[in-house]
Amino acid sequence: MKNSHSESYAAAGVDVTAGYEAVERIKPMVASTYIPGVLGSLGGFGGLFAPNLAGMKRPVLVSGTDGVGTKLKLAMLLGRHDTIGIDCVAMCVNDIICGGATPLFFLDYIACGKNVPERIASIVSGVAEGCRQAGCALVGGETAEHPGMMADDDYDLAGFAVGIVDEEKILDGSHLSQGDALIGLASTGVHSNGFSLVRKVLDVEHADLDAPRAELGGASLGQSLLTPTRIYVPAVRALLEGGVDVHAISHITGGGFYENVPRMMRDGLTARIRLDAFPRPAIFDLIQKAGGIPQRDMYNTFNMGLGMVLALPADQAGKALELLSAAGQPAWQVGEIVTGDGGVELV
Repeated sequence: MKNSHSESYAAAGVDVTAGYEAVERIKPMVASTYIPGVLGSLGGFGGLFAPNLAGMKRPVLVSGTDGVGTKLKLAMLLGRHDTIGIDCVAMCVNDIICGGATPLFFLDYIACGKNVPERIASIVSGVAEGCRQAGCALVGGETAEHPGMMADDDYDLAGFAVGIVDEEKILDGSHLSQGDALIGLASTGVHSNGFSLVRKVLDVEHADLDAPRAELGGASLGQSLLTPTRIYVPAVRALLEGGVDVHAISHITGGGFYENVPRMMRDGLTARIRLDAFPRPAIFDLIQKAGGIPQRDMYNTFNMGLGMVLALPADQAGKALELLSAAGQPAWQVGEIVTGDGGVELV
């Protein structure tokens, strides 16, 4: 790497040496995520991982990919880039845990107008933190400099995760039954969905993002909106390893309840969710009031305080709530499975 430098490429806007510096800065962060199964180290052309298949009858790999979306604009406005990577990891690992899969490894992709090593390192520090929270390894990634296509201060962040589950333990909703209890897991706020609407109605480009807001309990608007997406892997693993017979899981992301809850349902059954069974974070009241947004649109865009909904036998609801509490995850029994059209009812 020491002899790798192109004056011509640098004149075109791409500084390869900045890329090398960024890699050196992130190496310790990446290493901090390593779990048993990681082979080699950062810098190769591919990330290597040898999964432990002991005790599995038919291992199935489960993958998920996502980005952070326009929440990145908020991070850029605030000049804070060290938490946005948690969102990126969360959006991927929360999806694959819905199938019962344990995340194994993660890779990220950062596209930027100009490679500023300190900023790249800050972004990756969040990715590494997200991987540690999810118990998976950051085994590689890519940073691409796109001068002329993106402004110097702009960047985009995406990634993907791979997990594993024994085929007989896949959660696909096939065991859903009328009378199953619905358990809702608390979100940390808006998470990483609906930010195009949030940015529009709150006019974040011109708002005072640092001022304490009484309606937010003294938190600032920037602090509330930039709060990272909660990673639900430890909570769900606590249930599965604690013997709870989870039948189905829905990750409440873009499209809110009306799009995501039906994805875990099967024909002839409907999820009935009681809106008074869980608290609604103040940030959603602020967003709704500022934009004059109809109630249905709010629940069709945002998580409204529940980042995940799980279905399980009603007689196991108490045990599930105890296990979730022990895992540090606020949760409530928010409804039940009833006969219906395979959708969701909010009552």
